[in-house]
Amino acid sequence: MTLPHDPDEAECLQRARAGDAAAFDRLVALHRRRLHTHCYRMLGSPFDADDALQETLLAAWRGLASFEHRSALGAWLYRIATNVCLRLIAQRPRRITSPDHAPPLLSTAELGEPVMGPVWLEPLPDGEWAGVDDEDPSATLQRREHVALAFVAALQHLPGTQRAVLLLREVLEYSAAEAAELLDTSVASVNSALQRAQKTVKERTPASSQATELQRIGEQGLDGLLCRFVSAWESRDITAMVSLLAEDARFTMPPLPSWFDGRRFVERFFAERVFRTPWRLQPLRGNGQPGFACYIQQAGDDRFRPGGVVLLRLREGLIVSIDSFIDPAVCRRFGVADELL
Repeated sequence: MTLPHDPDEAECLQRARAGDAAAFDRLVALHRRRLHTHCYRMLGSPFDADDALQETLLAAWRGLASFEHRSALGAWLYRIATNVCLRLIAQRPRRITSPDHAPPLLSTAELGEPVMGPVWLEPLPDGEWAGVDDEDPSATLQRREHVALAFVAALQHLPGTQRAVLLLREVLEYSAAEAAELLDTSVASVNSALQRAQKTVKERTPASSQATELQRIGEQGLDGLLCRFVSAWESRDITAMVSLLAEDARFTMPPLPSWFDGRRFVERFFAERVFRTPWRLQPLRGNGQPGFACYIQQAGDDRFRPGGVVLLRLREGLIVSIDSFIDPAVCRRFGVADELL
């Protein structure tokens, strides 16, 4: 994956090496978003990715003298970012999803206490990774596949080096030799790690990617499904909601450890807990998936307050997963308003 040099890159590099911070910012500006997304895939949290990106850029600023301009700047930055992420992976617990934590609940009576700390896989707003509007549709589809929640969740089950190899080879499209150079290892080691990583990810991701499912249902079909979903939730129509769910639908809600598996239990959770109070939903997108900012109106309050961010996963025109993130920090990340009238 060797990109041509920007004609202004050499001048910016020279000025940055002389201590010009503005020149350095211009030098790395085109790489920031992709580096952040790479760190997000590696670490499973946009907040951890923020830390990794900051550390990457600081290391790049300090190490400009070691960068040889005959090599690609992007590859050099990815090398730094990947090594930063590998170090963080060794220091922090891996990010998990609700099924990784405990079995599903069979009753809605007690949902448990929130499990706080850097534990849960967290979503990434589309505005932080999406490409430009005129991007080739096939490229957009591939980028969606590589940021979907299920894919990022599967990556977290890989050892750090396998994560890095799979992303460098299959997402960033570096050759085995290039990946080996970036990771200071052999081509044989890269190929072996890639085979093991592919097997694990295949076992833990749906047979049909979310990007493919969204393409299959089409824009009009998706709009209709989402409108019915909003109507069912806001009107607290349990029959309408259940009609949208696949038989094996699930509902998760980190940092609460509780989750429900199967349409019958998701139906019970909506009927016995969720629909006890009024809600308002506003559309948003994260991880290349449709979703909503969900606002709840508690008793005695005339306003709707943030209750969480929900992302939907679809299969064959039905909802197979409702992933609800009720951490206030996630709501703020998605720009959820503090209140609605």
